[in-house]
Amino acid sequence: MKISVEYIAKLARLAVSGEEGEIFGSQLNSILTYMEKLNELDTKDIEPTSHVLSLNNVMRDDVLKKSISGEDALINAPDHTDKFYRVPKIIE
Repeated sequence: MKISVEYIAKLARLAVSGEEGEIFGSQLNSILTYMEKLNELDTKDIEPTSHVLSLNNVMRDDVLKKSISGEDALINAPDHTDKFYRVPKIIE
C-alpha cells in the first residue's frame, strides 16, 4: 500500500520538506508492509486480549491509622486562623 506523506502532513498541519517526505514515506510503507504480513496470520481461534500480561492489583489494603491533628497541620502555615489556612483573596 502506497501512502501519501503530503496528504497526512496536510491533515496534521505539519510542514514537511521533500527530503523528509521521502524518509517518512519509506518508513510508513515499511510499517504498512509489516502490517500486511501480520494480516496473513490465522487468528480465528485466538481470544482477543487487552493486555499481553495478566494484571494483578498492586494496591495495598486500606488500613485505618491515626491522622495528623489540626494543630500539627497548621504549625508551618504562614497565616492561619484557629482551624483553617488563610490564603490571599483572588476573586474580587
